[in-house]
Amino acid sequence: MVADQQAFEGKEVLGAAEISRSLTRIAHEIIERNSGAEGVILLGIPKRGVPLARRLAARLADVGVVVPVGALDITMYRDDLDRQPTRVPEPTFIPGGGIDGKTVVLVDDVLYSGRTVRAALDACKDVGRPASVQLVCLVDRGHRELPIRADYVGKNLPSARSESIRVLLEETDGRDAVVLKKEN
Repeated sequence: MVADQQAFEGKEVLGAAEISRSLTRIAHEIIERNSGAEGVILLGIPKRGVPLARRLAARLADVGVVVPVGALDITMYRDDLDRQPTRVPEPTFIPGGGIDGKTVVLVDDVLYSGRTVRAALDACKDVGRPASVQLVCLVDRGHRELPIRADYVGKNLPSARSESIRVLLEETDGRDAVVLKKEN
């Protein structure tokens, strides 16, 4: 974990406090947009979308709204499996009652090309038929290759394609931060 952090040094553009405020704001926006949270399910996209979904559920619980949380692995739905290092699929967990007729809120850390979200939509259709699908991303960095837009964004962070953005979370990386790294 620590070695991975050191391998990704760069400029911190969001710290723990800003991430926390963004998640609190997004939780309130979810309640407002859905006139409460009846029938809402949060599905995190592994790896960092899952802890973000759990944090959103905790923020919602803080205001008396209980929302089921699950995980939706998209590994086998990706269109770049032959171009990326081998990935080990993460478990998919769909809360009891499934997603049929529910409002599924997909949660991911960074929205970039839109291909991860496209894969998540494909994975969703294999586990049920939601009434609607909404998207949360902590960081939207632009550069879409597909016509996909997040419904809830923590921070719009325009970046160059030559830059990398990494979300670090306490649960996976030992600290909360969003780091921007300029590639050489």
